[in-house]
Amino acid sequence: MTVRDSVIALRAPRAEDRDRVRGMAEATQVFRPDEVDVALEVFDDAIAAPGVDYHALGAYDDERLVGFTLYGPTPCTVATWDLYWIVVDPQVHRLGVGRSLMAASEEAIHRLGGRLVVVETSSRDDYRPTRAFYEALGYDRAARIAEYYAAGEDLIVYTRPLAPPPAGTGHDG
Repeated sequence: MTVRDSVIALRAPRAEDRDRVRGMAEATQVFRPDEVDVALEVFDDAIAAPGVDYHALGAYDDERLVGFTLYGPTPCTVATWDLYWIVVDPQVHRLGVGRSLMAASEEAIHRLGGRLVVVETSSRDDYRPTRAFYEALGYDRAARIAEYYAAGEDLIVYTRPLAPPPAGTGHDG
């Protein structure tokens, strides 16, 4: 990887990135196979109908996808958005790719009228760096639901309010 020496380009991913999405999600070694399948379903929907239910953002080192986010408005809310997935190629962890993706995703959500971002993650030990990442970005731990994902695996919910949306925007989820 040459991420340190190159400029990461952020743009909408393409359908041909699907295998990279799968490969990166599997390479993290934290997602179960069914979770990878769900990530691919959301990715496919975001590519097939951008902005209808899901939005996608990719981080590219030259033409190689090295990270992505998938997010969308939360149904039955006023201007709350969910960050469904953020995955960064383990070969480029701790090089700022995740931070860049989060900042750009939050900016896009804000432009689209979002006021609050919600992130759900796991309490497992292998998710400790993920939780530290959200906390370093200013996300507040808002809730914990015991035994949510599996026996001994709690759901941790993080939230981050955004600046008030620009006038004339707003998405009722």
